[in-house]
Amino acid sequence: MTQTVANPTMTIDGAAVETGDSFGVINPATAEVFAQAPSANAGQVEAAMLSAERAFASWAGSEQVRRETMLGAADAIDGAAETIVPTLTAEQGKPLGDAAGELHVAAAWLRYYATLEVPKEVVQDDDQGYAEVQRRPLGVVAAITPWNFPLALAMWKIAPALRAGNTLVVKPSPYTPLATLALGEAMRGVLPDGVLNVVSGPDPLGAQLVAHPKTRKISFTGSTSTGKKVAAAAANDLKRLTLELGGNDPAIVLPGTSLDQIVDSLFWGAFRNNGQICLAVKRVYVHESQREDLVDALAAIASAVRVDDGAAPGAVLGPINNDPQLRRVSELVADAVANGARVAAGGKALDRAGYFYAPTILTEVSDGVAIVDEEQFGPALPVVGYHDVDDAVARANSGHYGLTASVWSDEPELAARVANEIDAGQVSINVHGGGVRPDLPFGGHKWSGIGVENGPWGLYGFTETRVIVGPPRRG
Repeated sequence: MTQTVANPTMTIDGAAVETGDSFGVINPATAEVFAQAPSANAGQVEAAMLSAERAFASWAGSEQVRRETMLGAADAIDGAAETIVPTLTAEQGKPLGDAAGELHVAAAWLRYYATLEVPKEVVQDDDQGYAEVQRRPLGVVAAITPWNFPLALAMWKIAPALRAGNTLVVKPSPYTPLATLALGEAMRGVLPDGVLNVVSGPDPLGAQLVAHPKTRKISFTGSTSTGKKVAAAAANDLKRLTLELGGNDPAIVLPGTSLDQIVDSLFWGAFRNNGQICLAVKRVYVHESQREDLVDALAAIASAVRVDDGAAPGAVLGPINNDPQLRRVSELVADAVANGARVAAGGKALDRAGYFYAPTILTEVSDGVAIVDEEQFGPALPVVGYHDVDDAVARANSGHYGLTASVWSDEPELAARVANEIDAGQVSINVHGGGVRPDLPFGGHKWSGIGVENGPWGLYGFTETRVIVGPPRRG
């Protein structure tokens, strides 16, 4: 497998586009620049927008053509795995197997939307009249994607937007631009020119796409603070929005739960992708009588996990993606320890080059400490004791976020009753994130977002409603 994309280029109007300006992309396993990515200038942003606008009418015209073309694009993505997978590992840090899985998810999402049956919505068809609700595409969509799952989360936007009949301009995170540029390259010649444009660059590129007058819909995944700025900028032109933002996702372990049956799944619910998942378990509430046993079991797994360069054979977790995030995790752990927390495993950066941090389990910590109250987005998990289940639910619901949550118990019916009390967009039982599927809506409450992605509900988010009413159509 090749390690990087040779001469990465943007995709504008179906063509490879280079630029005189570039920016460095850092391999988080070495903390060194390993590639240069193109930095779009104002003229190229305008060209991408014009291209998407020109392509819109034709692309929106035939649903069957869209479906067939999307299936071809999925095949093209699979065919580019030898280039894209190692590139994703090099810029994001995740092990090669995880990178391959992410590419598979991207192709699977395209196929799901290509084959999704969307029924015609006829409200009335009788002797009195005819009424139909139609879902019409919006136009040009600006998709702004994060660095933790650059391909999968890009496709959460690209696939439903394309199926609905929209055209796109996609901007990946400047921390991870290369794999997304390669994704655009793979689909050149499969998708019609202008239907999918991919541009890269540091700030303020995202703000330019949001503010552009041709943008009719913005789909953004990222931090809550940036999402608020996107919403404010979009308001001036009343652009449609989907925002998938932060989370401080709780897991509640009910009293008497068999810990040996859940600990592995609970651990990976928190530490998959080094905890760099919006829906990862960010805090665990466990009955005080079982807290020490759960901490010991989680710490044993954390201490045994191999953390290494994602390209190294046997690596299970790679580095944190970027230096600001490494500093964020380090500061939160240090603050917790200063406030009385005990480190049961990890608790420090690894003594090597790169942005490596040991998987960390914290105990003797509670609400009111930053690592419990805020989103850490990294490999550090606080375990919080409780005495009363209702109190645990109240603490889980406290704060501004409401993305996902989970409840763990030997009694699924009891867990389901507790799950109904949790204020989150998705609550899983005896697993965390069990509802992350192409056919289920994903979105958060409160500060965790606006709108949903995935399933027909995600598709509808890329449409406007039109009603056709008239006289009877029956002969």
